[in-house]
Amino acid sequence: MESMRGSRLGALSYERDEHVAPAGRRGVRYVCADGHVSIIPFSTDADEIPYTWTCRCGAEATSPDVAKPEAGPEKHQRTHWDMLLERRTREDLEELLEERLTLLRQGALPRSA
Repeated sequence: MESMRGSRLGALSYERDEHVAPAGRRGVRYVCADGHVSIIPFSTDADEIPYTWTCRCGAEATSPDVAKPEAGPEKHQRTHWDMLLERRTREDLEELLEERLTLLRQGALPRSA
């Protein structure tokens, strides 16, 4: 049994890449509004290649090689009021408001700063 003196755990790999084939990949070209061209490598097995990519200058770059995704219906951003109306009717909310205002006027509730 040989001992491996002087080697640190994880510092050096004793495996070799001689007979290992690298994974297939393809470069996708992205161009930003400033004219910067970036070639991003993706796996040949990738299911979806994004239409947009963030350029090195921070701008959004698009790929002429990738089909532009169809714009789906825009999602409405639900507000606190929308979620409240899902749980209670407007009449219930008006009744609760009157109860709380009455308690506040009677001094039963502390006033917030």
